Amino acid sequence: MKWFFVPFKFIGGIVHKFVRELGRMACFLTEAFFWMLFPPYLIQRVVRRINFIGVKTTSVIILTGSFTGMVLALQIYYVLAKFGAEASLGPVVALSLIRELGPVISALMVTGCAGSALTAEIGIMRISEQIDALDAMALNPYKYLIVPSLLAGVISLPLLNAMFVSVGVFGGYIVGVGLMGVSSGTYFGGIQDFVEARDILEGIYKSLSFGVLITWISCYKGYYTGYGAEGVSKSTTQAVVLSSVVILVWDYFMTSLLVS
Repeated sequence: MKWFFVPFKFIGGIVHKFVRELGRMACFLTEAFFWMLFPPYLIQRVVRRINFIGVKTTSVIILTGSFTGMVLALQIYYVLAKFGAEASLGPVVALSLIRELGPVISALMVTGCAGSALTAEIGIMRISEQIDALDAMALNPYKYLIVPSLLAGVISLPLLNAMFVSVGVFGGYIVGVGLMGVSSGTYFGGIQDFVEARDILEGIYKSLSFGVLITWISCYKGYYTGYGAEGVSKSTTQAVVLSSVVILVWDYFMTSLLVS
């Protein structure tokens, strides 16, 4: 009869491992927020992390944002043309970018560019015992490494999202007005008429939460990485995959909450 309990033991082991990992991640984030409240406030470290996460990802955001807007306008135009609603091209493109595509795609780009590098950097510091050296010098690793990254993520993601949306709307303008013959006044006039403040706030709320999620998961995976090159590569892969999945799942719950 022992074989009967094998599947239950296997499932129980997976659930136990998941709950334990989730609890450790929650404690990690709670401790980082705790140390965020107390001085010293390492402004220079935060500025460097903003440069690392935000500035160095700008070119990727501009490129992906412009082509996303162009493809979106191209696809939506042919759909709207079937119903004779070509004049709605501008609002549809803008709302799609502001509410959904802008926050999500910009967060995924930051995950691939900055999140992976952040995990690898902290992971290398772990296996080379630099984090232990910080402890030996009475420097709090959370204060020195994790808190600046979290703050930089919260600051950078909304700005990158705004940049993504702006170039995306302009890319849609190039296709809609330049190629499809939609009136320029109709394109921007529709955006002004239909885009509301709550739409913009929804995108901001999403990008703020994505900034926390990306830096939280990336720092956690790097901080608790395994030893050796294999451990760092495994942690980096896990950080990118987990961050991407969590972004998409959290986006659904955020949309459900903000739409209702």
